[in-house]
Amino acid sequence: MKNTLRILGMILSGGMFFTSTTFGQQLPQFSQYVFNNLQVNPGYAGYKGQAFVQSTYRSQWVTFPGAPKTFSVVADLSAKEGLMGFGFSLVSDQIGPTGTTTAMLTYAYRIRIGQESFLSLGVSGGASEYVLDGDLLMPGDADDPDLPQGRTNIFTPNMNAGLFFNSNRFFAGFSTFNMVGKKALEREDIALAYHSFHFFLTAGALIPLSENVQFKPSFLIKEVKGIPTNYDLNTMFLFMERLWIGASYRSNLKMKEENLQGNLNQRKAIAFLTEIFATEKLRIGYAYDHNLSEINNYRDNSHEFSLGFFISPKKGFPTNGKWF
Repeated sequence: MKNTLRILGMILSGGMFFTSTTFGQQLPQFSQYVFNNLQVNPGYAGYKGQAFVQSTYRSQWVTFPGAPKTFSVVADLSAKEGLMGFGFSLVSDQIGPTGTTTAMLTYAYRIRIGQESFLSLGVSGGASEYVLDGDLLMPGDADDPDLPQGRTNIFTPNMNAGLFFNSNRFFAGFSTFNMVGKKALEREDIALAYHSFHFFLTAGALIPLSENVQFKPSFLIKEVKGIPTNYDLNTMFLFMERLWIGASYRSNLKMKEENLQGNLNQRKAIAFLTEIFATEKLRIGYAYDHNLSEINNYRDNSHEFSLGFFISPKKGFPTNGKWF
């Protein structure tokens, strides 16, 4: 059993080497978090003031064998006149013969610190499952006794926490993911590097350019122990309060391994994003990621689709000017 779990750990770590935007092990990456910060900060729960559910599907390198495929469902609502938020998230990530599924429940308490300003503290708790399907492995030695047969899985508890501040024109947040659970994996001889602490720092603003156009610049910085710092620079435009169009530039600080060839020690990508209110309550989003580094020669680009729905008995647009 422990040999099987060691194999699972090596495959998951190797898979995350290819799926992250830098060399290292990281949680699944979405581009459309710019439309829903609940994906990176539990303190965001309840921000919209209305019940909202969103599903996202991401397919990376569509022609690459065993390419990552990630699916998520997140939902949140507010209560007690907007001073409390509740949320739920389910993320499933498949990489070749390995898979990870995480389910979390979220609670956020929002403190009014100004007429239109709030500071929220959110906590998520749940569990993660790591899976290895031995039948999908293609070993050089079919008689290797250390290779697992069939499906092997292991569970671990998980916890995230975050702070989220917002006013009508500005937001900022800081969050920590994977706060518990690593020790449980280590006891099973499956110390997964990407179950280490993840830190996210975000901020952005909404700037009116005209009566029908608003500009939203923002950034995200992601820190994981043992790998370079990742950062996203985002520019989004909102037209007629119905259509988002923009782009995101993603890179990382230079790695210490100077012996890497070319620009492999600094990964770069650009994403083109759009989201439209198809109806008063239905949001449809799409993102296309294009890699700019040399490793782009070894993989195709990525596509990401999302559907969001406001669950509200009221007629008219339910955003109430909340565009973060």
